[in-house]
Parts: sequence; structure tokens; C-alpha cells
Amino acid sequence: MKAPQKHQKYVSRVLGLPMSKVVCKTKRIGGGFGGKETRSAFLAASAAIASYLLNRPVKLTLDRDIDMMITGQRHSFLGKYKVGFTNNGKVLALDLEIYNNGGNSLDLSLAVLERAMFHSDNVYEIPNVRINGRVCYTNFPSNTAFRGFGGPQGMLITENWVQRIAMELKKSPEEIREINFQREGSVLHYGQKIEHSTLDRIWNELKTSCDLYNARKEVDQFNSNNRWKKRGIALIPTKFGISFTTKFMNQAGALVQVYTDGTVLITHGGVEMGQGLHTKVAQIAASSFNIPLSSVFISETSTDKVPNATPTAASASSDMYGAAVLDACEQINVRMKPIASTRNYSSFAELANACYMERIDLSAHGFFITPDIGFDWKTGQGIPFRYFTYGAAFAEVEIDTLTGDFHTTKADVTLDLGFSLNPAIDVGQIEGAFIQGLGWAALEELKWGDPAHRWIPAGFLYTCGPGNYKIPSVNDVPLKFNISLLKGAPNAKAIHSSKAVGEPPFFLASAVLFAIKDAIVSARAEVGCSDWFPLDNPATPERIRMACPDEFTKAFVDSDFRPKLSI
Repeated sequence: MKAPQKHQKYVSRVLGLPMSKVVCKTKRIGGGFGGKETRSAFLAASAAIASYLLNRPVKLTLDRDIDMMITGQRHSFLGKYKVGFTNNGKVLALDLEIYNNGGNSLDLSLAVLERAMFHSDNVYEIPNVRINGRVCYTNFPSNTAFRGFGGPQGMLITENWVQRIAMELKKSPEEIREINFQREGSVLHYGQKIEHSTLDRIWNELKTSCDLYNARKEVDQFNSNNRWKKRGIALIPTKFGISFTTKFMNQAGALVQVYTDGTVLITHGGVEMGQGLHTKVAQIAASSFNIPLSSVFISETSTDKVPNATPTAASASSDMYGAAVLDACEQINVRMKPIASTRNYSSFAELANACYMERIDLSAHGFFITPDIGFDWKTGQGIPFRYFTYGAAFAEVEIDTLTGDFHTTKADVTLDLGFSLNPAIDVGQIEGAFIQGLGWAALEELKWGDPAHRWIPAGFLYTCGPGNYKIPSVNDVPLKFNISLLKGAPNAKAIHSSKAVGEPPFFLASAVLFAIKDAIVSARAEVGCSDWFPLDNPATPERIRMACPDEFTKAFVDSDFRPKLSI
């Protein structure tokens, strides 16, 4: 539950109480599959009604299978595109229609669709763009927010048509990507200008570190010597906009209190869910007061300490809550300065006590709003993002064309995080995002009941637990996994020249999907198939196997890669 203010509002509404009489507290939550912003709200409301009527504590806990069946999933997307390009691969125009499956309620589907529309160019210069998006109202459980919030789906559609251009022109996808990169000063399809782009640096450094040229030669040599095992590689870039696309949500508050023993207590509106937010906030306060990190304590998030808090989402929490805490610390520093200037105090505790004796207020409320952003949906123009986090990933995979099984032999990821607030945390975030994205790209498939399937009731989610829903395990971690942060690229638009890290790396795991497709291309070439073919995510063993045509698959798929019969 990463949106205490929303839960406070929903509980107050169902109980008929003013929000000032409802306090929502969140100490910490575990990392999860998504849906923590809104989908726990109806459970909180249900428990609150029972607690209010019975005048006793009520705890409501769902089994994992029930949770997966009713909470909703990441939105599935359908993209229909027309792309115009020159003979050398330069993109001239894009006409795109995207649809997302919202499920049986709107929830956050519209905002997810909006971010997908913003990210439907990924990192490519497209002179003429038209994008239309629609949320589809269906009888599925209400789909909801997951890491990336529509951005990965929009960029995945883009990378699909980039690869299709490459196959049409018989060029490498990396070549098509390079000649269409956005440059410094490029104006995006929603009117925002690219500033301080580090894409070229990241791309060139990663090409060098992964030795792309020799990697391609080695893969081609392996494939020529093996009939039933194939290897593939891919190099994928990303650009993720940092800010909530709804302007009023770009605000944050914090309460900082200094005690006479020199310790500091902080309460802010963000929720800790294993992403290291509290650690980064504590570092910012310790740095401001020039005290040890051990002297700073982060209290639980509570709506009676910091009201009207924005959800911990959009990768912007370290930026916003860190800046709010810094604002409060600077207010206290200003008040303490006259006392500090009278003599040299031996410790911060001595200074704090001296300020208390002089009746100096050692408590401050900090506040931050993200400046210089705003978007007008009527005109389709504006500046929805404060800045962009850039990155790129290289992946090498090996597939078994007879079983569809695959493993990732190598993955190299480079990300621009400015001057990282905490490199250890950020590298961990990149690793986690990549592996989570790997699940989305190649493993995690939803199976719903169909009237034609007698053993699964119609509309029933069959993959509702670890027994039949495959999430990444230790065996899915790339055999060689390298993470690097771009050096010497400060970001003047965020706290301490850092950049956001939470969601941007997630999409980079699509490099595994496109590496799988590259391997399949080699397998198809051996039987004379050189045309483009679809490979939807997740690239499960079943889909990989059926995409590799041979004498065994002829009975099941036609020349357009459509199933001939239900299996």
C-alpha cells in the first residue's frame, strides 16, 4: 500500500467520517508484483467497516491465488502501426493506434495509457507522428499500475516496428536504431525539447564494453555449426520520463525534527518498499546537518504527520521527498546559524541544545513541487517530464529450437543516473528491474479459462500461483550479468545532481526478448524463411518452439504463423 492518502480518503468515504478523523500509517511494505497504489483500497475499506461497526481491530489477508485473481495484472496492449521510412532506414512518419485492456473498472488505466503514448517514440526521431490511444472496457479483473506504468508497453511496440524495418531492409536492428536516435535539441511528438541527452555516450560505451562486432561474429559462427541450438543478441536503448504526467501530483512534503541530543527524526510522505527511499532520504538529511547517518531516524509514513501525500510512484519519490526533506533541513539550518556563529560547538548535539535554550524552533515542514512542467491534453503539447533517464542493455541468449527452452548467457546494462545518491542501492534496483522485466518479457504468461477448455472454467485465471505462474528464479539470472553507471554526467534538475532509477531499467530486459527473436531468425533462415514474423511477449517456450518452423510444426501453423488448430 504505497498511497496512504488514497486509502485515508476511501476509508473516510465509506465510514462517513472527515479525513481528519482517519489516520493511515505505513511502516514499510514488501516489494510486490504491482497494484500497491489502488488495488488494496477496497480491502482497506472493507476491513475499516467491520472494525468501525465491531469496535475492534480487523485484519484481512488474502491468499496468493485469490489476490492474483481479483487484483488485476499489468495491462496487455495491442498496437496497430503504419511506419514510413527511407531505403536507408530513416524513419519519416508514424501512425499508431494503441489499446490497453483496462478490465472491469477504469482504475489507473487512463494514466497508464497516457504514459504509453508519451513513450511510443522510445529514443527515436520521428518527424511526423500521430498517436491515438484507447482504454478497453472488458470483463477481466481491473488491470492496474505496475513498474513502468505503460512506458514499457509503448516502447515495446516501437522496438517491434524498428526490427520490422530492419528485416524489410535486410539491415541490423542496431543500425536502424542508431540512424534514428534523437539528438540534443530534438523536439518530441508532445512538444518537449531534448536537453542534456546522454544516449550517444551510453550507446557507444555499451557497444564497446560488450564488443558488439565480435559478439555478432561469434553468434553467427555458433549458429552455422548448430542445427537445433541457436544464439541471438540484441542491443536495446531506453528513455524514461521522470515526473507524474498529472501535474498536481508532483508535490511532496516532509517533517524534520531535531532533538537536543543531536538526533534527527524524519517523517515524509513516501513509502519504503525495499527500494531504499528511506536510506536515501536519511543520507540527504545527514549530509545537510553534517552528522552521522546513524543519528537520523525515519519514522513510519503517516497521514497525520504529512497530509495529502502523493503516492510513491513514477520513480520520482527520491527526487521529490529528498528535496522536501532538504528544504526542511535548510530551514532549520538557517534558524541555527546565528547561534552557531557565536562560537565553535564541539558537536551537533551541543549546538542543538544551545538552540533549544535560546528558544529556536527545531522542527520544520519541508515542501517541494517539481518546477517547469505541465501538459495540455487539448493541444497535445507541453513539458510533461522534468528530465529523462537514459539507458541501454545488451543481451545474448541461447535457445533450443526443439523444446523452446532458452537461457540468457550474457547481459550488460548501462544507465545514466547522474551523480547517484547511493550507487549500491541503485545497482541493486537495476538488477531487480532487469530480472523483473525478464519475467514480463519472456516468462510470465496469464492463462484464462475458455469455454473450449473443459478443465478450466470460463473466465477463471488458471495461472494464479507459483505452481503454474512462472516468475524469474535464480536459474533465469544471466550467466554473465554486468551493470555499470555512466560517469561524469551530473543532472542539474534533481536532488544532488542524481537521477531516478526505479522504473527506467525495467524495459531494458526486452533485450532478452529481441535476442530470442534474433536466434529464431537464424533458425528460420535455415529452412528458407526470411520474412518478418510476430513474437508477442512473453516469449514462452511454446511461442519460441512454434516460431521455429520445421517438419514438426507444419501441422500446427500456416505460412502466416497462425495456428491451424486449437492446441
